[in-house]
Amino acid sequence: MYAIVEIAGQQFKVEEGKKIFVHRLAQKVGEKVEFNDVYLIDNDKDVKIGMPTIKDAKVTAEVTKDDVRADKIKVFKKKRRKGYQKESGHRQNFSEILIQSISLKKTAAKKTETKAESKPKAETKPKAETKAKAKTTKKVEAKTETKTKK
Repeated sequence: MYAIVEIAGQQFKVEEGKKIFVHRLAQKVGEKVEFNDVYLIDNDKDVKIGMPTIKDAKVTAEVTKDDVRADKIKVFKKKRRKGYQKESGHRQNFSEILIQSISLKKTAAKKTETKAESKPKAETKPKAETKAKAKTTKKVEAKTETKTKK
């Protein structure tokens, strides 16, 4: 069983018992975290896709390590023939979380409304047709009035 979840602005594929590194979370080590933005759940060929998210679905996790640093990324800038070059580095802070459970509440089946199905709707003409007919009848009446006045 796996799920696609949004954590700290990024989407991750998570499974129960797996550890993943996410951008730094505000929780301390040992605290539980719940993520409600679940986009997809796959449970052995029983796939549920949210639009955009699945209601009543959540992923619970525990923060195992806080303030883990990633490898340094080198940033090098240079303008040729100008004597300008600059090098700097960056290390991103991460939190390591352990996925404990992926849960989906079963919702009660929705009742279908039979009233709407049993009553057929009365046929109505589109408004554009009725306005067009009203204009033509006014024109015809105006023409007949002018002919009868002569």
